Amino acid sequence: MITQEGQQAIKTREDQEPILFGIDGDGNYRLSEGQEASWLKDGETFDTSKLRERIEPWLTSLFQTEHFSLLLGSGLTEAIHRKATGEGATGMDAQGFTTFKEKIDQAAKESANEANRSKGNFEDQLRVANELIRGIELYCINEGESEDETIQSLIQEKNDLANEIQTLLGNFSNSILQDEKKIIEQAVEDNALNYLVNFLMSFASRTGTRDRLHIFTTNYDRLIETGSELAGLHLLDRFIGDLKPIFRASRMNIDMHYDPPGIRGEPRYLEGVARFTKLHGSLDWFYSNGEVHKLGVPFGATDIKPFINVPGLEDSSMHNLMIYPNEAKDRDTAGYPYVELFRDFAAANCRPNSTLVTYGYGFADSHINRVIEDMLSIPSTHLVIISYNDNLGTIKQFYDRIGRPAQISLLIGNHLGNIENLVNNYLPKPAIDKVTSRMEELLRKRGYAKSNQSENGQGENEHNKENQNPET
Repeated sequence: MITQEGQQAIKTREDQEPILFGIDGDGNYRLSEGQEASWLKDGETFDTSKLRERIEPWLTSLFQTEHFSLLLGSGLTEAIHRKATGEGATGMDAQGFTTFKEKIDQAAKESANEANRSKGNFEDQLRVANELIRGIELYCINEGESEDETIQSLIQEKNDLANEIQTLLGNFSNSILQDEKKIIEQAVEDNALNYLVNFLMSFASRTGTRDRLHIFTTNYDRLIETGSELAGLHLLDRFIGDLKPIFRASRMNIDMHYDPPGIRGEPRYLEGVARFTKLHGSLDWFYSNGEVHKLGVPFGATDIKPFINVPGLEDSSMHNLMIYPNEAKDRDTAGYPYVELFRDFAAANCRPNSTLVTYGYGFADSHINRVIEDMLSIPSTHLVIISYNDNLGTIKQFYDRIGRPAQISLLIGNHLGNIENLVNNYLPKPAIDKVTSRMEELLRKRGYAKSNQSENGQGENEHNKENQNPET
């Protein structure tokens, strides 16, 4: 799809295929060789304003569909961290296991290859290590008192591996905390968090009669939660409680409404509310005594261990940290709470008149891709992919394999996927839209603007009808 550095790919509205363009020697945008666009003349150059005409109204329309979801990947954290600090954020690079090193690395590499990734990462290693521990436990069952040296050696290696997982999980969680600390310390200078706030509110500003925005993320950090707090956006997740929130599988349908003065009938949705699901767990989720708790770890804390050393969690360790795919010790709950989270993802998207926007998600997780593929089997659904790049080629692979171009929009490249450019130029601003429509109506009534009758054949009555029914 994108073959050169600095090349951009756009596909919106009636575009049949992704259109590639780049910057010419004069600083203008120009279509790449062999590309054609119905909205450009042959050899015509264009600028940001032309792109805005193509992108912003299209996204505004899609953002107001009946059901709307946002899937955020590591690209969001990378964008905000780089904006705040000028450096890249902590990635999911493979860690230095020593116990069963060769077997873990080989299995992690095979797992990565199946997901079309060039090398294994920490998630792959963690999954393999947990499966290996479970396999040894099954192999050595009822053999704990055996004098067989092979069995005893295997049990010792299993214990060493479990301890190593705890250490590496602690190091990994602290590296994420360090990224959060750098963001909170340096973001004020560069307005990085302001961009995050405006980014989130562009999606969350929904018409009151529409279904809630549902935010999904594969990230472990708390950047979205922090941005939502700064924006005054209330997030509804499955956790109940204030001092020690507990995950509840039965509490997803909770919502917030209000009764306007004099209203009769059903209450209205309270503005500034969104649903929120962390598909791969979180840095502050902890499993203890058969329950998943959310710890009160402040954004920017330097260490997670002090928040574990509290009454009720004395027998816990870093192995209880709910980072996917780190299963809880209680094997009867294997897959919990992740099975509930992915059920939410499928239920929110696999229904008619749904739009899913992805930002910073590389389409390298097959379990997520399957749900998106099922969603697109419904003709009235739409997928918008926004990404800074496609270095792994996984977005192109997904697009080509699905074969539903009419249901997919693309904004890919270091310009179109840049969070500053998105916020400043391309993402909808519903509050401004409402004010603009009122201003245009007032100007028409005062005779400063042409009526719809003369401009497009529609009378003023039709325009008023639209204003009275903002859902249309």
